Parts: sequence; C-alpha cells; structure tokens
Amino acid sequence: MRPVGERELHAYVDGTLPQAQRAEVEAFLAERPAENEQVRAWAAQNAALRALYNPVLKEAVPERLRAALAPRRWQKYALAASLLFVGIAVGWIVRGTVSVPASSVLASFARQAAIAHAVYAPEVRHPVEVGADQEDHLFKWLSKRLGTDLKSPRLSPLGFELVGGRLLSGPQGPVAQFMYQDAKGQRLTLYISAQRREGLDTAFRFSQEDRVSVFYWVDRNYGYALSGEIGREALLRVANTVYRQLNP
Repeated sequence: MRPVGERELHAYVDGTLPQAQRAEVEAFLAERPAENEQVRAWAAQNAALRALYNPVLKEAVPERLRAALAPRRWQKYALAASLLFVGIAVGWIVRGTVSVPASSVLASFARQAAIAHAVYAPEVRHPVEVGADQEDHLFKWLSKRLGTDLKSPRLSPLGFELVGGRLLSGPQGPVAQFMYQDAKGQRLTLYISAQRREGLDTAFRFSQEDRVSVFYWVDRNYGYALSGEIGREALLRVANTVYRQLNP
C-alpha cells in the first residue's frame, strides 16, 4: 500500500477526495489507529465549526439585498459598491481613530473564544501546545508574550485539572488559551488577550454559541473568556472561581 499523505487525509475528511481513493484511505486508516484518531478529531472540528456558522445560512435574505438584485438597478448599486469600497479604504486608514462600541468588541471577543474552544477542545493528540507537565514554562512563556503576569487557576476542587495551553493570534495581538479537563473528559478553555479598557466594565457577561457556553469579562486591560459545553450555572461556578483566583 502506498503511503497516504496529510493532504489526502484532509481531503477525505472534507469530502473532496475522489471516490476511487476513499477505499484506499479507509484501508490505510484501518491499520493505523493514531492517524484514524486524528482524522476523527478533524471531523469533530469541522462539525463544531459548521454548528457555529451554518445557522447563518438559514437566515432570510434582507429586503435591501433583494431590492439590489432587481432589474435595471445595477448601475445605482454599482455606484454604491464603489462608495462602500472607498469607505472601507478610508476606514482602514483611520482605523485607529474611530471608536467601536464596547458591546460589539466584547461580543466579538466571546465569539473568538468559542471558536477557539470548538477547534481545539475535540483534539485527541494535540489539544495543547505545551502540556501541564511543563506548567512553569507554559505560564512564563505566555506571560512574556502577552506582557502580563499570568496565573494558573486551580480548578481541582471543581473536578477540572490543567491539560496545558497554547499561543493563538487574535485581533488585539497574542492570545493565551489554557485547557482544563475533568475525569469524564469534559473540557473547558480559558481564553486571555489584551483589551482596550476604555468603555469596558468588569461585569460577567454570558454568550451562547451553539453548544459552546461562554462567560467573559474584562479586568486590568485584559479580556478573559471561559468556554465549555456545559450548563450555564456549572460554567458560572467555574468562572467565579477563576475570577477570585486571578483577583485575590
């Protein structure tokens, strides 16, 4: 049997692999448990992302867009599109001088945290970049990248142990993601990044992104988001514990 590469495995998961090659890949996976488990994890990630974004496809098309498709109106909307392009270009140039509502910033932050959770929580072989066995190195490394002294919340009394963490990229710069897991394999992720403090308060806010629940808040110029596929009350208990330990 010829070797099967990662590109073919991704095509198999995405459903774009030619039918003639699917049997070959399935035979390859049947003899390699590690690769088979990785493929299952990729499929779980795809399912999580579809669950987050597919509902948008079912939303009704706004009336203003329907009107834009009406006959003999294309010239007017072409002009509008041109003006929109110019507006975007100007907005990009002056992006540092325009204020964005705090509620929009925080809602975007919560969604980013939920997506990161949906992507990495199902991972079997590589759920984190640095494991809990290197906890001291992990927190020093991510503290340096984020420019703050990150602490390690202890969630053992609530049944969750640190799995490890990873460095991610976000709109405001570097992001730290820490992962916790209980005895049943249920995972929570703590997502931390710098946030502009103006107009933002420290009150807990809740967001539900499909199956992923998120409690998030801002404190001392940093945003924190705790995500998990657990009930709101259970997640709130963990979030309160995290907040108390980060703010003794």
